[in-house]
Order: sequence, then structure tokens, then C-alpha cells
Amino acid sequence: MTDRHESGGRRPSRVGEPVQVYLTAPDRQRLERLAAELGATKSDVLRRGLEALEAMTRRETKVGRKAVPLPTYRGKGLQPGVDLDDTASLLDRMDEG
Repeated sequence: MTDRHESGGRRPSRVGEPVQVYLTAPDRQRLERLAAELGATKSDVLRRGLEALEAMTRRETKVGRKAVPLPTYRGKGLQPGVDLDDTASLLDRMDEG
């Protein structure tokens, strides 16, 4: 308690608020295995996972922000018998002109 009062009421940087996490038995075992392999605490493994997920999310949103111009064509709509799920026949029809 003395340390907290001497530091102006702030907690040390490595002490955080407790959070309860519910894991299935296999996920708990994975967490424990990763912590042992990395020589880290379970909290550190979860923290690293959050940081990695956050970095991936930031990267995806930055890349996806730029609008891509799509060509549009005027016409009569889809031709009869066109199956958009059949790529080969669709490419053949497009090559026909």
C-alpha cells in the first residue's frame, strides 16, 4: 500500500484490473501450453493476442479505405441462360463479344 501512495495514487504499469475470462477446457489448455512455451504468464499471452488482433484490424481498415472505381456498362441486363456461378461459360460468353 505504501508504494501506491508514494507513486501519487497510480498503479505500477504491469498491474492491471482483474478480468474474468470464460474458456472451454481445450482453450484453457491451449492458453496454458502457449504460456509455458513462451515462458510468459497467461495474462501476457492474452495481452499479446489482443495486440496482434488489434494490429491486424488496423492494417485491414487502412488498406480497405480507398475506393476502387468499378467499370459500369449500359445494356439490356443479363442475357437469358447466363449462370453467374459457371465461370467457364461466363468467360466464353464475354469473349464472344
